[in-house]
Amino acid sequence: MSRIADAFAASPNGKAFIPFITAGDPTLAVTEKLVLAMADAGADLIELGIPFSDPTAEGPVIQDANLRALRNRVTTDDVFAMVERVRACSDVPLVIMTYANVVFSYGIERFAARQAELGMGGVILPDVPHEEKEEFDVPFSAAGLDVVSLIAPTSHERIRSIAADAKGFVYCVSSLGVTGVRSQITTDIGAMVSLVKDVRPDLPCAVGFGISTPEQAARMAAASDGAIVGSAIVKLIGELREGCVEPVATYVRDLAAAVHSAR
Repeated sequence: MSRIADAFAASPNGKAFIPFITAGDPTLAVTEKLVLAMADAGADLIELGIPFSDPTAEGPVIQDANLRALRNRVTTDDVFAMVERVRACSDVPLVIMTYANVVFSYGIERFAARQAELGMGGVILPDVPHEEKEEFDVPFSAAGLDVVSLIAPTSHERIRSIAADAKGFVYCVSSLGVTGVRSQITTDIGAMVSLVKDVRPDLPCAVGFGISTPEQAARMAAASDGAIVGSAIVKLIGELREGCVEPVATYVRDLAAAVHSAR
């Protein structure tokens, strides 16, 4: 079993709460504290964003976080060094969420090897379509890592083929468009998950894009195997900067409790 799938299996009810933060926003030192605080608050798996100048899947909140981190001159090696410091005191499951050019410029095999060395679970690349995944999947699989597949509300005719060779978990995009907080999520998540489970009954599915409240997180987790929250956490970080760690930990604790109580 993969490290990512293990994170779902190890959660109290088999459903994972997955927060996302942009590494280096407001500083890498704060990111390190956030990772440890979120792990203590009940996060089952944490997504770390490596900043990129053109994050095409992101809304304004995460775009701004990327720009702040880039102004701090945060590099891929800086992020890996921060993870190495985290690993001195926590084995919380971690994945990288970034863009193809970041991995290309670092070197795909080198990137995968560094993640494996740090005991990470794999990578999420929202700008790599399923048909082009193999270029990344082969070297990452060789390193014992997962390239996580995404499905969207418009993917119905492709969901079964995407699920057939998906690894770790399937990232179910709840809403069309870019990331960002939404007051309502109207997509039939249950139907998307059912299409995946028809092909891969044991493959976890987690829902992201738009979730911001414990109630939304619980509803999405009840229809799937977990909930992902990014923009709402990144917005809090952007507002509170160096003072964000305790408020984010409290927020994550509430979200994780909601996911872990879902049935």
